[in-house]
Amino acid sequence: MTLQQIVQTAANLYPERRAVCFDDCNNTVPAVYTYKTVITLATELTDFLRGKCNPTADFVIGLYCCPGINLPSWIIGILQVPAAYSPIDPDALPTLSTYVMKKCNFKYVLVEKGKLDKFKVIFGHLFCHNFCEIQNVGLILFERNQSSIDVNLLISHEKEQNERPAVTSCWEENTLDQNETKQSKELLDVRSQYLLAYVLHTSGTTGSPKIVRVPHRCIVPNILHLQDLFQITPDDVVFMASPLTFDPSVVELFVTLASGASLLIVPQLIKMMPQELSEALFQHHRVSVLQATPTLLRRFGIQRIKSTVLSASTSLRVLALGGEAFPGLNVLRSWKGKGNKTQVFNLYGITEVSCWATCYKIPEALFGSDDHRFDSPVPLGTPLSGTRVEVKNSSGSAILDGEGQVFIGGEERVCFLDGEVALPGATMRATGDFVRVKDAEMFYLGRKDNQIKRHGKKLNIEYVQQLAEDICQVEACTGLWFQQEKLILFVVPKGGLKREALFRKLQECLPSYAVPDELLLIDALPLTSHGKIDVSELSKIYSCHLNSRSHESKLNKREELWERLQWFWKSLLNLPDDSSIIAEDSRFLNSGGDSLKLLRLHEEIENLVGRAIPGLLEVILSSSIAEVYTHVLKTAFPSEEQELSCNSFAKRKRRDSSGEEQSIKYVEPKGECSLKCEAHTVRFVAISRGNRLLSTDEHLKNQRGAGIQQSELMHSSLALSEHRESEVLKSNETIASNANTTETDSVQQTHLKENFGRTAGKLTLDVRWKSDLGKCVDASPLVVIPVIDQLSASVYIGSHSHAIQAIDLYSGKVKWERCLADRIESSACVSMCGNFIIVGCYNGLVYVLRSSSGEIQWEFVAEDAVKSSAVMDPSTGLVFVGSHDQHIYALDIYKEECVWKLHSGAGAVFSSPYLNLLPHHLYVATLGGLLLAVNPVMGRPVWKSICGKPIFSSPHCNKDCVCVGCVDGNLYCFSHFGEKVWQFSTNGPIFSSPCLSSSAGEVFFGSHDHFTYCCNMEGNLMWKFKTTSTVYATPFVFHSCDLENETLLAIISTDGRIWILNAKTGMVEGSGKLPGEVFSSPVVWGTKLVVGCRNNYVYCLDLCIAKNSKTA
Repeated sequence: MTLQQIVQTAANLYPERRAVCFDDCNNTVPAVYTYKTVITLATELTDFLRGKCNPTADFVIGLYCCPGINLPSWIIGILQVPAAYSPIDPDALPTLSTYVMKKCNFKYVLVEKGKLDKFKVIFGHLFCHNFCEIQNVGLILFERNQSSIDVNLLISHEKEQNERPAVTSCWEENTLDQNETKQSKELLDVRSQYLLAYVLHTSGTTGSPKIVRVPHRCIVPNILHLQDLFQITPDDVVFMASPLTFDPSVVELFVTLASGASLLIVPQLIKMMPQELSEALFQHHRVSVLQATPTLLRRFGIQRIKSTVLSASTSLRVLALGGEAFPGLNVLRSWKGKGNKTQVFNLYGITEVSCWATCYKIPEALFGSDDHRFDSPVPLGTPLSGTRVEVKNSSGSAILDGEGQVFIGGEERVCFLDGEVALPGATMRATGDFVRVKDAEMFYLGRKDNQIKRHGKKLNIEYVQQLAEDICQVEACTGLWFQQEKLILFVVPKGGLKREALFRKLQECLPSYAVPDELLLIDALPLTSHGKIDVSELSKIYSCHLNSRSHESKLNKREELWERLQWFWKSLLNLPDDSSIIAEDSRFLNSGGDSLKLLRLHEEIENLVGRAIPGLLEVILSSSIAEVYTHVLKTAFPSEEQELSCNSFAKRKRRDSSGEEQSIKYVEPKGECSLKCEAHTVRFVAISRGNRLLSTDEHLKNQRGAGIQQSELMHSSLALSEHRESEVLKSNETIASNANTTETDSVQQTHLKENFGRTAGKLTLDVRWKSDLGKCVDASPLVVIPVIDQLSASVYIGSHSHAIQAIDLYSGKVKWERCLADRIESSACVSMCGNFIIVGCYNGLVYVLRSSSGEIQWEFVAEDAVKSSAVMDPSTGLVFVGSHDQHIYALDIYKEECVWKLHSGAGAVFSSPYLNLLPHHLYVATLGGLLLAVNPVMGRPVWKSICGKPIFSSPHCNKDCVCVGCVDGNLYCFSHFGEKVWQFSTNGPIFSSPCLSSSAGEVFFGSHDHFTYCCNMEGNLMWKFKTTSTVYATPFVFHSCDLENETLLAIISTDGRIWILNAKTGMVEGSGKLPGEVFSSPVVWGTKLVVGCRNNYVYCLDLCIAKNSKTA
């Protein structure tokens, strides 16, 4: 019997009864289909697919949709072909969906009409649209591009048709039971005709997702037995609580449709809104059967569960909880309202043997028992039809009393995982779940992953969780073994529960080795799309908690706020506690603060007042401590009169001599001739941090044997627009060779004087020269190589001393130095003609300097500090720069005018914009957590995406996507259309900007967690390298013919350590240490690495092959 056959049987019996109802919950009439309508639409789809597709024995069709009124018809229509269906979640990470589709080698995918555009943007390279829209059904058929089909999979499949293996080769991975393998004679083959019903995948939280192919004969007994246990009738209304990618959805769908009952579907958004969901289920539709995870049920809140879900008058007849540890009896008693008669079931199973394996109905007598002991576990119950359950010890022997691991299988309860083709009947799967067997009952202990050894004792985290839940003041809780070191308990409190009271209660009830290290009160437990606890999100919550101290006491006086603010200020700036009071005009960044300390101060203040403070980050960046105090005071004490003992400070703005505020100011050039009068253009190659390269010379770029390898060049009639920013993979060999023979004496003398702390390795790092800029050098260097005189290459870099220098790349001689009006953290940018350098300044000015002399040619006035580095558009010559005044400016330096300015709408622009030519977008990130794509010609937003936390990282692109780091610890990747393609999580804030290697398809970036990461362009980790401190600098990938023709990566941590890594493997090729902190990013040209340091110097290092390496 198949799934579609049991539905057909019910449809023949109840053709006019309601089969499915979809309620938008927006005050519109819900959509309703009868069984007759469902089958009619399913048959239309079946006929269409039979005519358009070329089915094979193990035919699988992808279904890209969100649950709606047509869902049953779509699934039944596919099954009737016959084919198996495989749901694809439109809201899942594209990398996950792509992985699954490629792994399964789907030939066809049905796409919901409303999701057509999204599918084409994300998966258009894999599937072609053959314009086959199925009338009345709302689906469009896509067929796999021949070029994207995995030929190896097809060859392997063809080979397997001729060679039927006796056993699967995945014995170790799937822990198959050897005894059963030997005993069974019949092999189940995944290629058997019409065998499969559906294909799902595991979540992949512990590795790559596993593909699970489920035969009809495996799931149908499950459906029929549960239908009998729950006593489903045509009068029942069953809620579809599970997402399609979670196998309990199969039970919800087919238990309903096999019984002539009605299935209720609501939008995903409503499932996340407890009050609206409660009203829809129990007031509007009178749901009688609910299957859910315990965590999902807890979302309703104890009060609503007791008053509505499990009240005396509830419509709910059956509550089946599964997918997680079942709540203790005391918790269940606290949920049930007086007089409630809902039957409660404990379901247990694993996706690898879809779907449920055991079931236990809680006897009604237990709810009325006066036995309120804490230790009241609920048994897993007895095996379902056709299912075999065994408990084995570590040696593989079955146990009848004691603790062991659960194994599940059955003669026909067999699913195929990943590449498995043939399996013996009665194959048993290891679950990773441990139970205690007592009196022929199994009591769940927890996952293998949740068993820890603490203080010399074995402990199951779920035991601590269950005991905490038994305390009536707890809505929900879960435990986390953080970094294998600390036991953290996350608690959603009920009513006025105090942390201290709960902690004391746990100390009374738990042995000392089981008491949590820390207890965190949170508003709600984070869930995955399957309704389970999101462990990775819990780790992030605790990491954020660690970044700021806990301040439990409530602020009662303004004086206390001022005292706390002073204390934070001193602590983060490493000032002694007993030092004098901080001056009211003191500015955080000018007092030694940096971006890392700034974020910590921001978090400390918000944690102190217990709420988010809009605009706080920008105020700290640009204002005095008195202004920060005033800003915070308005949030913390809105009802009090806000007055300071000193005069009030207004936000700093530029003023002219008359004292009137100005937002934009144009200054006449100070030279004798205007920028407009520039007659000649200097051909050049310019390199800046993160492998950003700009070339205006085709000859240099294509120089034989040593040219710069440009990627993704635009084919345009404009000569300049043929060149774009890209990575430097091959620095000019001629220049590198000449450099090694130039200024030899001075280089050697510099090396002798400097103790660089080199370590053994393939490469050595020697100081070629260093230049004193007077104060910290946090800006990153700009290296410009003129074509006509390549040995006159210059390094441009500014510092906190207000000075910017032009330095000869080879000799280290200062060509010129210009002192500007304020601190310089902005990196320089070169103009289209090559005659000017553009740099931002703390005083709100953008300076245009003559590259040959440093003479100031023009000053543009922004409304606040400019720490963002400018970028030039080679197709128009416009220069773009961001400011702390929350604007992005487009400047025509030749006409000396601002062409347009755009308000970011979400905070200051700290990081540098990125100009992409195809599509022609300017990407801008803000401290309000916004990534913005702007039309660089018109200055209009194209799209925007909110990351939620401040972005200090600068975006970087390749032809397919744009990447940016965020202080929430994630590196985000978006398509050029604004769709989030993937995100990669680290264990600390990301200030480092990503460096993309377009030829190799890799992205490199550093994190506050002390690691540098390398991911491929699908968001998968290739390798990671542990440094000795936080990584703020942007990595630099390069390829030098003089360094054995290898692709290398330069990375620097904030403690001054420099590593040269093999970019492919992450292995160390050479290392050294600068005598100071480093926030500047390295730039490499040939065999020279240039970087700024906080000991007031900019360094140029020679990268050389070690003599012993050459000898070897």
